[in-house]
Amino acid sequence: MARLTRQQELDVHVDFYGRTLQELHDTFVPVPYPDGHVGGRFVSEYPGRIDVESAGHTHTAALRVEVWDGEPPAEAPGSWDEQGDVRIRSESGQLIVWGVAGGPMPETVRLSDTGGTRRARIRCTGREEVRRLAQQGVAHGVERYLAQLWPDSESTTAESGGVRVRSGGPAATGP
Repeated sequence: MARLTRQQELDVHVDFYGRTLQELHDTFVPVPYPDGHVGGRFVSEYPGRIDVESAGHTHTAALRVEVWDGEPPAEAPGSWDEQGDVRIRSESGQLIVWGVAGGPMPETVRLSDTGGTRRARIRCTGREEVRRLAQQGVAHGVERYLAQLWPDSESTTAESGGVRVRSGGPAATGP
C-alpha cells in the first residue's frame, strides 16, 4: 500500500487562465512555460513541465501537493470537477509553479532528493464558481487543486556510458 511521504499547501497566482508545475532548473526544460502551451485542455504534459488550465482568468487558487512513495488510492476525498493523469521528469527532484505572465513563484515543491520520472494525478474543484467570480474581480481560494505525485514504475531511466536510456511507457511529449 502506498504511503504519503510529504504534503504542501500553496496559494497559486493564476493569470491568463493558466500555470505550470515545472522542473526547478529551467536549463532542463527544453521549452519553458508558457512557450509551446496549447490551451483548451485541463492538464497537458510537456518535457519537464505539466501545464494546468484554470477556469478563471486572474485569481489565486489553492494547491495541495502530495508526494507518495507509490500510486495513491484512485479515489481522493471530496468532489472533483476535473482530473488529469500525466508524467513529468524532474532532474533536480524539485518543481516550481510558474504563471503565464507572472513567471516563477518563490515556493518550490520538493519531490525527492534526486531526479526521476514521476506520475502525476491533478484534480480540481470550484471551476464553475471561479469562472463566474473571476469575471467580477480577483477570487481567492475558490478553485482548489490536488496534485498527487509518485515514482513512475512503468518508466525507468538508466545511465549507461553517459547515454540516458528510457524504457517502458509513452514518451513525455506535448500535444
